[in-house]
Amino acid sequence: MIYPSNFEQKINFDKIRTLIKNKCLCTLGEEKVDEMSFYDDFLTINTLLEQVTEFTQILNGEDDFPNQNFFDVRSSLKRIKIEGLYMNESELFDLRRSLETIKDIVKFLNKSDDDNEGGENNSLYPHLTDLTKDVIVFPQLISRINGILDKFGKIKDNASPQLLQIRRELSATAGSISRNLNSILRQAQSEGFVDKDVTPTMRDGRLVIPVVPGMKRKIRGIVHDESATGKTVFIEPAEVVEANNRIRELEGEERREIIRILTEFSKEIRPHIPSILISYEFLAKIDFIRAKALFCLEIKATKPALEDKQIIDWFDAIHPLLQISLAKHDKKVIPLEISLDVQNRILLISGPNAGGKSVCLKTVGLLQYMLQCGILVPMNERSHVGIFGSIFIDIGDEQSIEDDLSTYSSHLTNMKNMMKYCNDKSIILIDEFGGGTEPQIGGAIAEAVLKRFNSKKTFGVITTHYQNLKHYAEDNEGVINGAMLYDRHEMRALFQLQIGNPGSSFAVEIARKIGLPEEVIADASEIVGSEYIQSDKYLQDIVRDKRYWETKRQNIRKREKQMEDTIARYEKELTELDKARKEIIKKAKNDAEIILQESNAKIENTIRIIKEAQAEKEKTKNARQELTDFKKEVKELEKAALEDKIAQKMEKLREKQERKKDKKEQKANKKPEPVYIPKVKPIACGNNVRIKGQNSVGQVMEINGKNAVVMFGLMKTNVKVDRLEHAEVTKQSTSANTKASFVSSSTQDSMYEKKLNFKHEIDVRGMRADEAIQAVTYFIDDAILVGVSRVRILHGTGSGILRTLIRQYLSTVPGISSFHDEHVQFGGAGLTVVNF
Repeated sequence: MIYPSNFEQKINFDKIRTLIKNKCLCTLGEEKVDEMSFYDDFLTINTLLEQVTEFTQILNGEDDFPNQNFFDVRSSLKRIKIEGLYMNESELFDLRRSLETIKDIVKFLNKSDDDNEGGENNSLYPHLTDLTKDVIVFPQLISRINGILDKFGKIKDNASPQLLQIRRELSATAGSISRNLNSILRQAQSEGFVDKDVTPTMRDGRLVIPVVPGMKRKIRGIVHDESATGKTVFIEPAEVVEANNRIRELEGEERREIIRILTEFSKEIRPHIPSILISYEFLAKIDFIRAKALFCLEIKATKPALEDKQIIDWFDAIHPLLQISLAKHDKKVIPLEISLDVQNRILLISGPNAGGKSVCLKTVGLLQYMLQCGILVPMNERSHVGIFGSIFIDIGDEQSIEDDLSTYSSHLTNMKNMMKYCNDKSIILIDEFGGGTEPQIGGAIAEAVLKRFNSKKTFGVITTHYQNLKHYAEDNEGVINGAMLYDRHEMRALFQLQIGNPGSSFAVEIARKIGLPEEVIADASEIVGSEYIQSDKYLQDIVRDKRYWETKRQNIRKREKQMEDTIARYEKELTELDKARKEIIKKAKNDAEIILQESNAKIENTIRIIKEAQAEKEKTKNARQELTDFKKEVKELEKAALEDKIAQKMEKLREKQERKKDKKEQKANKKPEPVYIPKVKPIACGNNVRIKGQNSVGQVMEINGKNAVVMFGLMKTNVKVDRLEHAEVTKQSTSANTKASFVSSSTQDSMYEKKLNFKHEIDVRGMRADEAIQAVTYFIDDAILVGVSRVRILHGTGSGILRTLIRQYLSTVPGISSFHDEHVQFGGAGLTVVNF
């Protein structure tokens, strides 16, 4: 069930129909677009989606799909069912071309998949091929039409013997008339009756000569016409009148023969009309599917995972009409992520006005309706979509003077019908739930209606501003809060849906942005009470923090995906390398086997020659020489292979030496800078030292030749003397000599970078007290960490509350020696200077 009757207009599906209809090739497909309807059967929907998916593959990968000559001649075929009626030449020409297109499409779709020979349906496009099962292609009928019509759609001369004879006589007579007329014209021109540049022309299907009115008596014949100005008359000479009459007779005979041929042919095809109409139904479906596929490619639609249950688990879902509209201005739609399941069936969306709540609602309704009409939807392929038995929507103003309905009355009427007909397989879409009347009672009625929807296990997406509905969603299973995000610092909507927490309406912030007087905003805050304002701010903070951590989570997920891709790529490369190594080893073994076989054959041949020669010295000597030569050849092959490897290694070494030489030359060309080399005292027992490149200070316990035993904290280490350097002992290091303080190089680098980037001043003006204290806490911690001696906190003067709270906090920090106001010239009481 789809409710209300203008559901498609409310979600703008009528515009989707128009866009698809514009991509059809003929009225066949356009009728199918008008007939397109909502389905709730899993197999039907899946088949329709698969058909469109397969056609998108054809459009992306095939260049030879027969998409020409889509003509609708069904009305002509139905007309000739009556005896005596016939199809004219143009209709017959369209019939031939469209039947050829049907034949070519059937042939195209029945191409087999060479890689899949075992299944029943080996077609590359199985769901489209299923459409061809009951389609007849009529090759004999096409051949019969080809015998009647030429390639331009005109009746051929040899369509019948009578027509051939008529046209031959017609041609001969026309030629005779032309010759006689030209002869008469030349004679008239020579006598001066007609101008030299005049040529014969046609009037009422008869050849005539243009003559000035004063000379019309000079040429014997019939006047057929005169020009609009009256300065020219058209005369048919008497010599060609009979011939022109014969032309008229022959043209009539030709027309009657053509009608006879067409009538006879119509009799032939009359028994096949039902089968031909079935074939045209197939052509209509192909045109319709092709139009849907073109539209889906335009909006970058895909087929998500379809499930035979009620579920919405969408990623990167996009409103297609909004996408088309924004693309014209080089803008992009912010995708929607939404999830509804058995545990959380109803999503209650709150947030600021113009924040995208209604767009989110319409996106859900439009995409679900498109999907169940057999159209692919623009969302990520890993999304999961379910099937709903009915969809209800209440959006917009339905007030009607004729029906005596106000805005709120129309909303209540919709609520009544929804409660009456919805069930656990329904999805409801309600915008501004409970609006249009006094807020307190409106909110109460809305909550009572929401309870009914929840008790019926209905799915839904509802937008609202009412606090009592947000509390209901928080306290009851089956309903979950969601918020459209808003950046209160930049004062702009982010058009992102976040599920899990209710959203703030940001009424105060929006009022301040559009310039409402501050005293009006203050009065409004007092009227609702500070608790409400604070709770709204806390809600904003929760949403902000959640958005921050959600962004972090998405970044981590993206990094994990990149890492998985990298690992997969490396694993693939390792597999390929291992495969190549095995192939090389296999080839080497085969080569060795061949050489071994040749060696054995050579040896056996040598022994045979020696035996046959009965140990004749000369032949034995020759045989041994041949064997020796063969051994040399094998050794030379091995040597050549070895030399090739050695040559490659030598080349690499030579390149390496050249790079080293270039570096040395570069260093030699540099002018040496004067370097002060201090005198280094030798390391002795009891000296404080550290390992070069590290910060930990230890004490030398003993020296054994080139090695020294050094005590770092509680740990003794045996170190070469040349790796040690003298170190000064600070108070901190001497007091902490009982603790090991090894710091990694990465930690040192991060600390160094933190020191470079540390700013000695922080500005907390405009922040709330808790935000300012948190910011100052982090700032003071960083200052102590990097070891600065002095920082400044800019808090402003104002009422002095922020200054007092910050100084109360500073007095509790042990690392701070003092704090005071800045000099009057540099800000006075508006800044606090902190000394460490």
